Amino acid sequence: MTQTPVRLHTWLRLQREDVPLAARADALCRALRGCPEVRHAYYLAWQPGACIYSHEGSGQRLPPGQGDPLEVSDERLAASLAEKGSLTLQQLRQLDCWLAGRLRRAAISHGQVFDLALEAGQRGLLLVEVREGVALDWLGWLHELLTSLLGSVNGLLRASPLLGHDPQPSLLVDAEARPLELNAALLALLGELPLAKVLRFLPVNHAALVRACLTQERAIEGVEAHCGERMLIWTYIPDPQESRVLARCREATAQILTEREAARARRLYRLITENTTDLISRHTPDGRFLDASPASWTLLGYWPEELRGQLAQCLFHPQELGQLVQRARDALEQDGYHTMTYRIRHRAGHYLWFETASRAIRETYTGVVVEVVSVSRDITARVRAEENKRRLAEVVEANTDPVLFVDPAGHITYLNPAARRALGLGAEQAMPGLAEVIVTEDLARLQREGWNCAERKGVWSIDSRLLPPGGGASVPVSMVLLAHSAAGGERYYSLVARDMTERELREAQQRKHQDELAHTARLVTLGELASGIAHEINQPLAAVVNYASASQRYLQSLASNPKAAERVAQGLERITEHANHASEVIKRLRAFLRKGQRKMQALNLAEVAREAVRLCAWEAGASQVAIEEQFPDNLPPVYADRVLLEQVLLNLLRNAIDANREAHPRQSSLIRLTAQAGDGYLAIEVRDQGPGLGEEELSRIFTPFYTSKPDGLGLGLSMSRSIIEGFGGSLDGMLGEEGGLLMRCRLPLP
Repeated sequence: MTQTPVRLHTWLRLQREDVPLAARADALCRALRGCPEVRHAYYLAWQPGACIYSHEGSGQRLPPGQGDPLEVSDERLAASLAEKGSLTLQQLRQLDCWLAGRLRRAAISHGQVFDLALEAGQRGLLLVEVREGVALDWLGWLHELLTSLLGSVNGLLRASPLLGHDPQPSLLVDAEARPLELNAALLALLGELPLAKVLRFLPVNHAALVRACLTQERAIEGVEAHCGERMLIWTYIPDPQESRVLARCREATAQILTEREAARARRLYRLITENTTDLISRHTPDGRFLDASPASWTLLGYWPEELRGQLAQCLFHPQELGQLVQRARDALEQDGYHTMTYRIRHRAGHYLWFETASRAIRETYTGVVVEVVSVSRDITARVRAEENKRRLAEVVEANTDPVLFVDPAGHITYLNPAARRALGLGAEQAMPGLAEVIVTEDLARLQREGWNCAERKGVWSIDSRLLPPGGGASVPVSMVLLAHSAAGGERYYSLVARDMTERELREAQQRKHQDELAHTARLVTLGELASGIAHEINQPLAAVVNYASASQRYLQSLASNPKAAERVAQGLERITEHANHASEVIKRLRAFLRKGQRKMQALNLAEVAREAVRLCAWEAGASQVAIEEQFPDNLPPVYADRVLLEQVLLNLLRNAIDANREAHPRQSSLIRLTAQAGDGYLAIEVRDQGPGLGEEELSRIFTPFYTSKPDGLGLGLSMSRSIIEGFGGSLDGMLGEEGGLLMRCRLPLP
């Protein structure tokens, strides 16, 4: 109830100052709703033309009644009010009138309706709904009070004629900052909020402002207050004689937000101007600097103060000065915008590449260019990168090696001229598929391991052959797959294929020379083994002669010796056996001396090793050297040329025999010949009991023409290593654990 007098006072002031009826009705209803017993209050004015009561103000409204609005009327209600002055809502609901139906639809039944005219010459009624259980007898007193207040409104109020008509929200407060009166504009600002909430619209230091205003007897202006998203600017005007203050406000939300946005934009512009790496500058139409951002120091070595008044074209490269300036002026005059790329001189003397976008500022009425605003950036790195790209593109185009660009899906997207020539494609022919130009096996390997390896390591290589899509001879190439990343993160690949035709021819020629050298070495070796070979042939020949002589004698005694025929048959059998043995020896020698192209085939290493042992068996026996063979039964086959592999093993065995003979003259010694498979290789080892070698000698034994023998050429081990490496294997020498030398030959398993 503490706010009720203030509300009534406000209503009465509005009533006296004859503000619009809607504002007075709102003030009255708001004052009544301040009573705890009142649930709601409505003011309705009489409409003579329609003969009904209609709502005034902006408050809550009753729902429409039932029936056709054009045919209904509140005339009976108006007559009853004119006669009685008031009715209970129950009595009203019994009348045959439009408002009764509206009450029934709103379910309002407890309260009274009074005949009350807020506007002179216009009838009206006040409908007051009270809470359930509240007696209605006090409402008669309320009716009398309101009627008497209306009758004496001019005598009750103090003078404040402008408060009600002030278009700005205003209120009158006492020295304690308590509200005395509110004008219609402030009530409209409050809306449905209770009067106590008016403090929400006032500054937080409202009481201090009122005291200061009265004490200092001066107005206080421009005080900002916030209510949610709404912003108000208050002015406090003192009335020292009456010890009260008039507080007026104006809606400033849009203004304050605009000012803040402008200030934010100015701060942002200043931050951008002062911190951007681009040079922002202003110029006169002839190009003279008016101002420049601090980036001028980092980009050009000049502070903005040094550039002011200087012609920008004085910094341009002489080769571009003439037509560049004229073209820029014409474009700005015609289009108002121009972008140019040029070279500009740094204070240190070197030139940088700049890209400048300029916009013309024109005079509003004449359209004459009065100023030019430019934004410039250093693009030296970009220009150099583009130049490098252009040069690289020229290198790729002029490269004699075929270059193919491939996307992650494996499609060819580019072929340089060398690649088109290698594939027999014309300049206008479509790109072939990757499967059309690469051997199937190599393409499968590329898909299996190439892409992943290139992604992880950046490069992957393979020896392959390029297949012309239109047919023709394939081209041997050494192909390198490179993985690249574009600026946007996209992955792409390039295949660089070096034509290996000449290398293939050289390697074939080299193999031919190596085979001829190996054949010569075999002849030399055979000459050195001549005595042992002669012994191996002489033995079966001597046996043939003996058995032939014995058979002749038995033939002469056929008549006297009944067993002579049997002895002759045995002699012929032995003659055949030893003759075949001699033939096998000669056949092996002819095979060992074979000359021709390499014949790669799957070989049983144990058989090849035993053939090499047979060839040097007589030499080993003459030197009292025993060769111990240790071969597992399940050795896998190796892929090599039989004669060349036998030559390598024979060379290793003969070197071991020489080492044993040197370390154990006229004494028995042993050579171990072993073989073992593992890790994808088959290793055969020759271990001697010779004097061994020093570290320096061991590191040089495979060097051509290096030998420790007085009559050696130094080509045996070098040639043997080349032969084994041609098979994809390796040949190494090392000191044995028990002394001597260990030679290990490793051949890949198929």
